[in-house]
Amino acid sequence: MKKVVKFGGSSLADSAQFKKVGDIIRADASRVYVVDSAPGKRFDKDKKVTDMLYSCYAMAKKEVDFGAALEEIKERYDEIIRGLELRDFSLDQEFKTIAKNFKARAGRDYAASRGEYLNGLIMAKYLGYEFIDPAEVIFFDESGHFDAEKTNKVLGERLEKTPKAVIPGFYGVAYDGKIKTFSRGGSDITGSIVARACHADVYENWTDVSGFMVADPRIIKDPVGIQTITYRELRELSYMGASVLHEEAIFPVRREGIPINIRNTNEPEAEGTWIVESTCQKPAYVVTGIAGKRGFCTVLINKEMMNSEIGFCRKVLQAFEENEISIEHMPSGIDTMTVVVHEDEFLHKEQRVVSAIHRLASPDAIEIESDLALIAVVGRGMRSMRGTAGRIFSALAHANVNVRMIDQGSSELNIIIGVENADFEAAIRSIYDIFVTTQL
Repeated sequence: MKKVVKFGGSSLADSAQFKKVGDIIRADASRVYVVDSAPGKRFDKDKKVTDMLYSCYAMAKKEVDFGAALEEIKERYDEIIRGLELRDFSLDQEFKTIAKNFKARAGRDYAASRGEYLNGLIMAKYLGYEFIDPAEVIFFDESGHFDAEKTNKVLGERLEKTPKAVIPGFYGVAYDGKIKTFSRGGSDITGSIVARACHADVYENWTDVSGFMVADPRIIKDPVGIQTITYRELRELSYMGASVLHEEAIFPVRREGIPINIRNTNEPEAEGTWIVESTCQKPAYVVTGIAGKRGFCTVLINKEMMNSEIGFCRKVLQAFEENEISIEHMPSGIDTMTVVVHEDEFLHKEQRVVSAIHRLASPDAIEIESDLALIAVVGRGMRSMRGTAGRIFSALAHANVNVRMIDQGSSELNIIIGVENADFEAAIRSIYDIFVTTQL
C-alpha cells in the first residue's frame, strides 16, 4: 500500500496544526509522499501567507521598502519552527534569497510559490523525509500549459529512488526556467500529479472539513455528507462551485483509477468522502449533490427553420469565439438556440457579439437576459429513479421559484436549472428538502 497525502493551508497554519499532521502521517506507514500547502489563516481575521507574499512582492515591484512585510512573513514560519522545537533548523538564508529575488523582479508566481516551498522545507525536517523541489520535477510547456507526460516521467523516476518525500504543492517550472504556479488551490493538483507518478493506491486530501456535503453548508444548516462520489459527479459539482477540491485535481488520478479520499485534519477518525471512478454502492439519496453559481446571462437566438440550416450553430458560436468568450451551456429548440455565458465576461462585449451573430448567422431576433443563477442537481441514482425532474420542479414551484432554463444531458447524471439570482438560495433549499430532509 502506498499513499500520497496532501494537506491544505488550514491544516498547516501553525505548529499545533503541524503536530496534528505529523501524528496523522506517522500513524500510517503507507503515507510516504506528502504534498504541503502554504500556511493558511490561524483565526478568522488572520492573513494567508500566500496573500502576504503577493502583497510583499507588489511592494518590491513598486520599489517600496518591503523589509518589514517580509519579516512579518518570516515570523510566521519562525513561530512554526519554534513550536516544533526544530532547534538546529533555520530559514534565514532562504529569506535572504527571497529578498534578493524580489528585488530582481522574479515574478508573482515565484513570490506566491515560496509559501509552499518554505512550508515544505519545515515539513521535511520535521518528518525526516527528503525534500523534492517541484521546480525540478513538474513542468509547463511553451504555451504555459502543464506538461503531464514529461512531468510523469521525470517525477516518477525521482520517486522510484526516494522512499519518502515532501513535495510542495502549487508550482513547477516554466519552459523558460522560471517558477510557474497552477491556479489558486493548485496544491490539490500537485497531490494528484504525485499520486499518478508513484502509482499510489490512494490519494488522501486532508483539509478542514470531513469530506463533501450534499449542499453548501453556508446555505443548508448541517447538510448530510457524501460517503462515495464518482469522478464524473465530482467534476459536475466542482465546476458548479463545490470547492472542497480543485476541479483539475481529478484528471491525473482518473487516468490511473486512483481513488481520492477527502479527510479532515481535525477529525482524523472520520472516514470522509471517497472519490472513485465507478462503484456498485448505491447512493444514500437519489441526488448525490447540489451546487450552483450566480452571475450568468443568456443570449437567445431566434430563427425560423434554424434546425434545417446546416452550420447555423457553428456560425453563432463563432461570434463568441471571435470575442474570446467561453460557453457554459447551450440548450436549444426547433427555432431557438440559447447560449449561456458568464455575465462579467460577456457584459463589456455584448454588442460586439450581437453584431457578429447578425453578420455570421442572420437570425430573426436576439434577446439577452441577465441575473441568472445556475444550479446543478447531480447524482448517479437519478438514472434509475423515475420522476426526478418532476420532483425538482414541483419543489421549486412550491417555493415560488420561477425556472428560467433547463438543461439535461443524455447521461442523466445531472440536471442544470436556471433561476433568478435572487432565488438562488431558496431554490437550493427546496431541492435539498425534497430529496434529503424528507428522507431523514
